[in-house]
Amino acid sequence: MSFMQIIFEAFRSLSANRLRTALTMLGIIIGIASVVLMLAVGDAVRSFIDKELSVLGSNQLIVQPGTRTQGGVRRRAGELPTLTIDDVEEMNTLPSVKGATSTLQGFFQINYGSDNSNSVVLGVTQDVFRVRNWTIDRGVGIAQSDIRAANKVMVIGSKIANQYFYKQDPIGQNIRVEGKPFTVIGVLAGEGRQLDGSDLGEMLLVPISAIPVRMPLPRTIHYAIVQAKDAKSMSEAENDIKELLRDRHRITGDKQDDFQITNLASIAQTGASIGAGLSIALGAIGAISLIVGGIGIMNIMLVSVSERVREIGIRMAIGAKPYHVLMQFLSEAVVMCIISGMIGTLLAAFGAWLVSQSGKFTMQLSASHILTAILFSTAVGLFFGYYPARRASRLLPIECLRQD
Repeated sequence: MSFMQIIFEAFRSLSANRLRTALTMLGIIIGIASVVLMLAVGDAVRSFIDKELSVLGSNQLIVQPGTRTQGGVRRRAGELPTLTIDDVEEMNTLPSVKGATSTLQGFFQINYGSDNSNSVVLGVTQDVFRVRNWTIDRGVGIAQSDIRAANKVMVIGSKIANQYFYKQDPIGQNIRVEGKPFTVIGVLAGEGRQLDGSDLGEMLLVPISAIPVRMPLPRTIHYAIVQAKDAKSMSEAENDIKELLRDRHRITGDKQDDFQITNLASIAQTGASIGAGLSIALGAIGAISLIVGGIGIMNIMLVSVSERVREIGIRMAIGAKPYHVLMQFLSEAVVMCIISGMIGTLLAAFGAWLVSQSGKFTMQLSASHILTAILFSTAVGLFFGYYPARRASRLLPIECLRQD
């Protein structure tokens, strides 16, 4: 028998019992759909993390003042006034650091025209745009001269510009912060979540010397953003900053640090671990479905062998060899699994499309996902179909022909 004839006979045998074939394929369909979705979820999570970190800057560190313990309870980070502008300026001299910028923040009443709201305002230095990878869409950024003179100027996000100055040029307009007018000199480009949880499009930036925030000690700040030379220098930069601050703050021996350093690379690893966990969990469901489906195929193939004993005997009597019988039944199992794999892949593609339609998470199937589905389904067909096929090939023609 030729290969095409074997495939044709497999389709003919499967179509003779359509309902039984469809029910047998259901387990494989669910299993393959789960496996393909597992791969798509893993890729989508990694892509989402890479996209978010590209906005934040994957080679950045957050340096915050330490925490205090009161009544045996550890307070939140940033309550100790231990980090200063001078510390940040010294960080800029480290060989592993590309740039560092100081930040003050406060929650203030914002007024423009009849609009009255409460928003977070950041007091920044001129280096913030370079260190945090921000670009100016319109106007100019905050300059060193603005910081020296404590000029009441402001750079705003694109969402703020659209909200307050719809179809108007915001440059030169005034926005009041706690009743004091700040002149808009620039608009940031882009949107997206930042290191501190705020949205780039909703930013309100003023010179660090002009923000109306009172700190417990002079020149202390809320936090600093540090940019390493590159992604490979993250650990080196973190260690250099730690040594620098311990030396400047006179922390020796086993004394606890009065600062905290957050490495974005560790955040990325955590996100990747979450994505891997999701993939493993979904993959386990898919594997169970594949095993159940494979057992169902083996069971149905054994039943088929029992029902077609006389047919097997006739084939062998007219010249078919055991190898031909084995290939006949094995091809039926493989064809059934491949068709199930195709249907399962289509279901997975539809599920990925539904998720992508939400607009919050993008999932798509690649050629590797489809190839994996075909290989998995073929492997299941070969593994679970071999025993029934081998059993059929070992039947003796004379015994087969004796059965009714």
